[in-house]
Formats: sequence, C-alpha cells, structure tokens
Amino acid sequence: MDFKIEKFNQYGLTEGVKHSTCPLCSKDRKKHDEKCASLDWKTGLGTCHHCGEVFQLHTYTKKEPRKTYEKPIFNKTNLSDKLVLWFKSRGISAKTLMQNKITEGTEWMPSVKRAINTVQFNYFMNDELVNIKYRDGKKGFKLFKGGILVFYNIDNIRGSSEVVITEGEMDALSYWEAGVQTVVSTPNGSTLKGVNLEYLDNTIDFFENKEKIYLALDNDPAGKNVTKEFIRRLGAEKCFLVDFKDVKDANEYLLKYGRVSLANTILEAVQAPIEGVSSLSDWEEEYDDYLLHGMKKGYVIGKHNFDEIFSTYTGQIISVTGVPGHGKSDWVDEMVLGYVRNYGWKVAVASPENKPNPIHAGKIEAKIAGKWVNRKDYVRSSWHKKAKEFIDNHYKFIDIEKYSLENVLDRTKQLVKRFGVKCLVIDPFNKIKLIESRNKSITDYTADYLFMLDEFARQSDILIILIAHPRKPSTDEKNYRPSFYDIKGGGEFFDMSSHGLAVYRYYELDDVIEVKVLKAKFRHLGKNESSAFFKWDKRSGRFSQYTGTAIDDLGTLIENDENYISEKQEELW
Repeated sequence: MDFKIEKFNQYGLTEGVKHSTCPLCSKDRKKHDEKCASLDWKTGLGTCHHCGEVFQLHTYTKKEPRKTYEKPIFNKTNLSDKLVLWFKSRGISAKTLMQNKITEGTEWMPSVKRAINTVQFNYFMNDELVNIKYRDGKKGFKLFKGGILVFYNIDNIRGSSEVVITEGEMDALSYWEAGVQTVVSTPNGSTLKGVNLEYLDNTIDFFENKEKIYLALDNDPAGKNVTKEFIRRLGAEKCFLVDFKDVKDANEYLLKYGRVSLANTILEAVQAPIEGVSSLSDWEEEYDDYLLHGMKKGYVIGKHNFDEIFSTYTGQIISVTGVPGHGKSDWVDEMVLGYVRNYGWKVAVASPENKPNPIHAGKIEAKIAGKWVNRKDYVRSSWHKKAKEFIDNHYKFIDIEKYSLENVLDRTKQLVKRFGVKCLVIDPFNKIKLIESRNKSITDYTADYLFMLDEFARQSDILIILIAHPRKPSTDEKNYRPSFYDIKGGGEFFDMSSHGLAVYRYYELDDVIEVKVLKAKFRHLGKNESSAFFKWDKRSGRFSQYTGTAIDDLGTLIENDENYISEKQEELW
C-alpha cells in the first residue's frame, strides 16, 4: 500500500540541511547540540549515528493500493421464504441475515455451468461494497471477479479491542446469532499447502488496536495450519484458541450445543502457546507421523538434481559462499524464485549488492520469462504486466540509506506482520553490519551476528539466506573452492548456520555451475559434500539442470526456456 505525506518535517528541523541534531536522543545527551544525524530529504529518512535509530522526517497517510480492483453493485433484494427457511435450518435467523446484508440473486456458477439462484454474502470495507461471495445449493462458491480480498464483516470490528476470526461466513453468522458481533470470516478456506493471507495484508490496519484475537477456524488439519500462520503474523501474545470439541466449526457447534454454549467458547478460549515453549500435545500428530514414517523432507526449489541433495525448513539459516563473480547472488535468486513458485512465499530482500532495484527486478523477471525483457513487444505484452504484478506481490525490497542488521531485522519483522514474509535474503554479510558488536573481534562479532539471525529466524518462523564472501586466496585463485572455514569467522559460520552451500563456476566449460552442500543440519534434509551441476544462461540468468553428479560426468542437460507466465495464465502461483 502506498503513502503520501501528511505532515511535512514533523520534527521542525531546518529544511534542506544534510546534518542535524537527533530528534530522538539529542535532548537527553550532554552534547545536545552535536549534529549527530544525517538527513535525506529525498527519501524522507534520517539516521542518527549516535543512537543508531532511523526515523521518518514526515508523517504519512495511506493512498489507495496501486493495484486496481473491480467493485460490485449492492443488490438490495428481499430474501425469499425458501432461503430464510434454509438459513433457519442452519440456526441463523432472518434478523441476523438482514443485519449482515445477506442477499440473493441469479448468478452464473461454474459448479453447475449455468445461471442459478444464489445466496450472496456481501463484503463491505469502510462502508463500501468491495466483494461478493456467491453460494449455490450444491455448496459451490465463487467470489466477484476482480474484487479485492478482505475479511467478511471487517467493518464491524473497526473500533473493537477484540475480534473472532472464523473460516466461513456461516460460522461468522453463527457467532453473530450467539450475540458475538465482533466476528469476521476468511474469504476462502484453509489449505495444507502454502498459506496465502492476502486478505490479511489488505486489512492489517483493522487489527492494530486489537488486544485479543480469538482464532475459531475449522477443527481440521487445514484449519490448524492457517491458525498457526495467524499466530505468527498477529502475535501469540494476542491470540486465543477456540476449542470446538467434537465438531468441525462454529455452525456445527451452534446446531449441536446452542447459542449460549457457542458464546462461551470465547470465554473458554486458551491463549496461544508461549513462543519458544511447547509440550508433546502441541505436536502430537507430527510426532506420531515421525515414528511411523521418519522426518519429512524440507522445502525444495523444484530442481530435481538439487532437491535430491538439499532441502530446508523455515526457522533456519542457509549460508551461501563462493568466489566473487561465480554466481552466488544469481543462484540465491534462483532458489528464492523456486520457493516462491512452489509455496507462494513472500520474500524480503536486503541487498546492497543488487542495487538499484530495477536491475534486480529485471534479473528476477528474466528468470520468470526465460529471457531478458528489453524489447517493446515484451514490455507491451500481458505476461510482462503479470510478471510485474507477481514480483510486486511476492518480493519486498528493503531500502535503507545505511544498512545495519538491527534495522534490516526491524523492517523484516514489520513485513512478517503486514505481508507474511517467509524468507529473508541478506546479500552480503559484510555490507550489513551488526552495529552493537562492531568493536568486537571477528570471531565474537560473527557469533553475535549469527546468534541474532538464528533467534530471529526461529521466532518469526522464516528462512534466512545469508550470502558471505570468502577470504581472498593466497595462491591458485583460479581453482579456489572456499569452505565454511574460508569465510571470516568461518568456524562460527560452520557451527551456527543450519546449512551451507558453495557456488563454483567453471569458466572453461562455458559457465557450468556447481552448487555444493557444505553442511545440511539433518541427514533427511541434505547430503553433505554432494553437488548439483547446472548450465547458467547469461541471457535469462536461469540454471538448467545436468543429470550427472560429477564434473567429469555431467550427463544430460535439461534446458528450460519456458515463459512461466503465459498469455493465458492469470497467476504464476
């Protein structure tokens, strides 16, 4: 979401100057007149070199999102007796239907491939109809084409300190029937695969003032999967878990136990588990599955030769090293795009190495399209527009005048909350400093740095990919193959990184690339000292797979110049 300036120069600093006192710390210092802050009026940011804080020179108001959405027209039709009786059979009264602006009307439904009478759940935000969900008699659903995804009933929680989140409109209406009106519903069901909370991204401001958030999603594995993501995004300290006992959801609970009992599920809700603390009952299903089938393979990037030797979980760190110019950053972009395509992840990129942003975005789109986008017919194509939307939706670029690890993690924390970021790329280690440990020895500095990353990765349940350059070789630079111990502070890198990869480029073999697993935390996640080989395409930046497992036996090259976004596709993921 974009912003415009609300109050210019909120601290009353001398306009246009490059250096000033710090509005945050100078008043409390003995040298209160010292000009310890650098001001950038173009970006609207100030940086204090004493307290290390980055502050905004101006305050901002939100503009409308750059992405445009279609808006439906509200159809104020009277409900038929048949529809009212159907809702009554589900425990929902006509009064509740009217209060929640439920309508009905004819709509073409893909489930039956014809126009039929439907019940219409009208989605209002800021008193404006922004979407409609249509439901037919056979439980077929569809949303208004082109409408923005938001929570159902979102306006009713605007001024409340508490909210109940359900997984369906019927469940939200059930709580309303039980007298709980600060209730919303997700616009689509839960899944066991990637969790896409676009509707939370679009309404996150409605949750800023909430003191208690009751998660009343379906009592099944998919519902529990999305519940976990809500806790990660909204904070365990605010979230409370509703127990539906032996039934699946709020509507079934209403029918079986009645309105009073349903209202009491909020009073009986228990706080989400304390972060970092669990008992066996919290992961009982996972434990039983482990005993029967062993540990599950981690997340993969969709390249068979590499996926055979490496996978990862979130909450971990991958350190990637290699000689400058051998393709570390390009390989990390390839990995990240694989995670995005496979799982719908959103990624934060803190990369002074890849500035300016348009160049980096161009590299990403080249991988998506299979070609560098530098022709007028490419730029005018519909797939180019969709590729830009894809990058805009899944990649967030962290731009700071002076990078520090503290500031990068602070912004990433906000991105986890607002956009559900699941991966952070830091490129490179030596250009994003840990300010608080800058005067320590390289060993202690590296230990502090990696400890902070490890703690952040686990607390935020994200994957962190850290690119670290090796020391310069003393001899034989051409054949230099760095290990973990060749990075400054290398012993700490080996001990504290979950995983390690090395990228080596064979220039003499026309850009054959070797990606070697230096360390995999667990045997089921990877094969230490194993390698995957690729052919790097200068034009697209893609890595095509070789089937072989050794440099003297590369096997068959599996080339792929497919445009991942075709003219007919609506979305890449």
